[in-house]
Amino acid sequence: MEGQPRLGDCLRSLRRKRGWTLQDVSNLTGVAVSTLSKVENDQMSLSYDKLLQICEGLGIHVTELLSGGGEERSARTRRSVTAPATTLRQLTRNYDYYYLATDLVHKRMVPIRSFARARSLEEFGPLIRHAGEEFLIVLKGEIELHTDQYAPVRLKAGESVYIDSTMGHAYLSIGEADAEMLCVCSGEEAEMEKTLLNHRQLELAKE
Repeated sequence: MEGQPRLGDCLRSLRRKRGWTLQDVSNLTGVAVSTLSKVENDQMSLSYDKLLQICEGLGIHVTELLSGGGEERSARTRRSVTAPATTLRQLTRNYDYYYLATDLVHKRMVPIRSFARARSLEEFGPLIRHAGEEFLIVLKGEIELHTDQYAPVRLKAGESVYIDSTMGHAYLSIGEADAEMLCVCSGEEAEMEKTLLNHRQLELAKE
């Protein structure tokens, strides 16, 4: 989308504001300098898990990275209008994510417009678990929700679900087109990030 912030620009902006070199960021995060350079030059994208690895090493929230480190914690009078400038796309194996309101940091909710890409659990891999809770509504198409506590359920456009995110879960598309969803994750952002890091090492190893 035109005007949409690029991850590479956000990373470069944050790095320069902190006075870090690429080698400094590599030393802090364990991510190779070559990988960081490719990200900054828009030659490589990162999964959300890899973003978490970088943020964990830098001691920041994901939203702080996506905003370029530009906003400090302030009084609760904030507003973010959804627009290309406050949306960041991340393509992963199972989802095509569009993170919304990335100009706000330290949020208690993380709104994500996403498209489910996997069609089976075999294709999806291990169920995802992370801290907090989440609400999802299907915007287009149909999904099948798998969890480790309940039988699978199918949801069509206009139908929704609210779950504890600590329960293993996966959203699969039904049909030829990727289903479109709006998901809002809630909880303490730092805890969500740490839990995602702890539970998805297998995904990180595949990057």
